[in-house]
Amino acid sequence: MKLVITAILAGSAAAFAPAAKTSSSTSLQMSFENELGAQEPLGFFDPLGLLADADQERFDRLRAVELKHGRICQLAFLGYLTTWSGIRLPGSLGDVPFADIPGGHDAVFKVPLFGIAQIIALAGVLELGGWKQKEGSFPGDFSASPFPVGYIGSPSEEQQLKLRAQELNQGRAAQMGVLGVLVHEQLDGNPFIFFNPHV
Repeated sequence: MKLVITAILAGSAAAFAPAAKTSSSTSLQMSFENELGAQEPLGFFDPLGLLADADQERFDRLRAVELKHGRICQLAFLGYLTTWSGIRLPGSLGDVPFADIPGGHDAVFKVPLFGIAQIIALAGVLELGGWKQKEGSFPGDFSASPFPVGYIGSPSEEQQLKLRAQELNQGRAAQMGVLGVLVHEQLDGNPFIFFNPHV
C-alpha cells in the first residue's frame, strides 16, 4: 500500500502545473506563470521543478497527463463512493459475484485475474486508440476521437477557458480526494470522516 500511495503522490506532482494557452516565446526557457491553471490561492505551483527548463512541448505533455489523471481520479472517487455505499451491478466475474467484492482498496485483492485483465485491456484500448488528441488544439482536447466528446452547445472562447479551468481544479481536487480516502482507509478502516453532531 505504501508503494501505491507513493506512486499516487509522484503521479500527482504534475497536477498543479498550469495549463497551456497559446503563448509564444523566442527563448528556450519558457515562462508558464500566466498560463491557464495558475490560479489563486497557489498561483503557479511546480514544487518538483518539472517545468524549470521545459519547452512548450514538454509543458503540453505534462498538461495532458495532468488532465488525464484528473479525469481518471474523478471517476475513481465517484466509484469509491458508490461501491463503499454498497451499490453493485448485478452479475459476477467468473465465480465471484459483484456483491461479494468489497468497497475500497480491498476490492483489488478480491477481483479475479480475469477481471483485472479486462480493466487493463479497456484502459489500453482507450489509451492507444480510443481517445485521440485533436491536432493544433489544447492538451486534453479529444474531440478527434471516435467517441462523442467535446463541449455541449457552442460556448464562446471565454466560456471554454472557464470550463477548462474548472476541469483542472476539479481534477486536482479529485486526485487529492482519492489519495485522502485511500490513506484514511489505511488508518482506521473507514475512508470517510463522519461528524456526529450529538457527540
